[in-house]
Amino acid sequence: MRMKWNNTHNNLSGSLHRLLSGAVLATLLYAPAGHAADATQQNEALAAEAAATAAMQESGSGSTLEDFFMAAMEYSPRIQVAEARRSIGTARKRAATGQLLPQVNATANVSENKQETIDSTSEYRGERYSLQLRQVLFDWAAFARRRSTSMEEEQYEAEYFAELSALLTEIAEMYFEVLQAEDALRSIDSELEATQNQMQQIERMHDMQMVQITDLYDAQARLAAVEAERLNLATEVTLAREALHSASGLAVGDLYTLGDDAQLPEIEGTVMDWVARAREDNHMILAREYAVKAAERRVSERRGAYMPRVSLIAQQQQSNLGFDNNPLDRRTDTGYLAIDVTIPLFAGGSNRAAVSEARSMQSIAQNELRQLHLDVSERTRLAYLRLQSTEQQIAAAEKLLEARRVASRARQRGFELGTVTSVDVLDAVRDEFLAERDLQAIRYEHIKLGLYLRRDSGTLTAGDLVDISVSLEAPEND
Repeated sequence: MRMKWNNTHNNLSGSLHRLLSGAVLATLLYAPAGHAADATQQNEALAAEAAATAAMQESGSGSTLEDFFMAAMEYSPRIQVAEARRSIGTARKRAATGQLLPQVNATANVSENKQETIDSTSEYRGERYSLQLRQVLFDWAAFARRRSTSMEEEQYEAEYFAELSALLTEIAEMYFEVLQAEDALRSIDSELEATQNQMQQIERMHDMQMVQITDLYDAQARLAAVEAERLNLATEVTLAREALHSASGLAVGDLYTLGDDAQLPEIEGTVMDWVARAREDNHMILAREYAVKAAERRVSERRGAYMPRVSLIAQQQQSNLGFDNNPLDRRTDTGYLAIDVTIPLFAGGSNRAAVSEARSMQSIAQNELRQLHLDVSERTRLAYLRLQSTEQQIAAAEKLLEARRVASRARQRGFELGTVTSVDVLDAVRDEFLAERDLQAIRYEHIKLGLYLRRDSGTLTAGDLVDISVSLEAPEND
């Protein structure tokens, strides 16, 4: 499983680095046959996009999803913490494995000795050198500890990829929140311009005594309301750009935008298909499953304290002293080969307490996994159902926008003919641009819900990010 995750991470990073070139290839490969002129225009647009991206990177600001993804992966403390935890898991496994490998110790002892007897006193120097090798033959606790650290290593690795997936989703969400806020600001600017034009027309008609003063007051009030709303939306743009900058550490330049004709990502399969994928591939669920396995191994490790420990000992010693530091007539070399068996008899109840604690930790891990299954399944279902709903809402919002545009033009014409009031025209202008902003919000919500669904199901890949990237258009140069 770790090999699969490592390949996923390498593919993700490599694909992000090649995001723009991938977009070019996707455009060339999927361009309809017989549209050479369109392909040429797309190539020119993508070349301009690449040039703009390079310029942004040189100036220290970002404009594409790739820019912010890569910056966030290097900048985010959460990713650094997750990476450090993954390294800790690897180190713990190596340490546990090392306890099962041969242990070699060397000892050197040089002493100045003084021996007193009834008849005499003598002083002499003693030397003793030894080399010992110890190999574990049976230690149930050590074996179980290695298995538990192996599960912990897998757990931390799954948590790392879960964190990476969450970060990419958040960055994409913040990116699209900036785009949505900027689109709303452009929409309110158009509404402001339309309202100003309408008020100017009302002023001219009032000067000609063709409308009442109340119509002029209504227009001025409506203009003030649009200006106030524009201030609010301008603030939202500033806040959204600052949030993206804070998460990635990269200044926000002119972002690539979601065009009106952009194809939104499609979701295939049923809700049960996606729930099944989430239960199987969600990185946090995988991490919790490994945590349960690690807890089971720790219970086994604690029980190992009741079992005997068997080791092989081989030792070579050189000395000119006896066992009680008495001098020998000659230097001796002693070889020692033994089987050491240790049987625990009584430890004051500490072993039983340790087993009880490990069982409780196992129960906690199992219930956390069960709760996570429930939470992920619920989030996946909600994201899928909301995604299906947004597909219908987008179609309805497009029809509503078209209808309100027609109604706005009709009321404008009616006002010129004197069949409707200025208030009716102002209401129609307001409703038209409200419908436009509602449609924008639903389209961005659709993209974000698709990201949530893939994140929770553990299927978010670089290909999904490429699909989103190629749907964006290069910013227009002023």
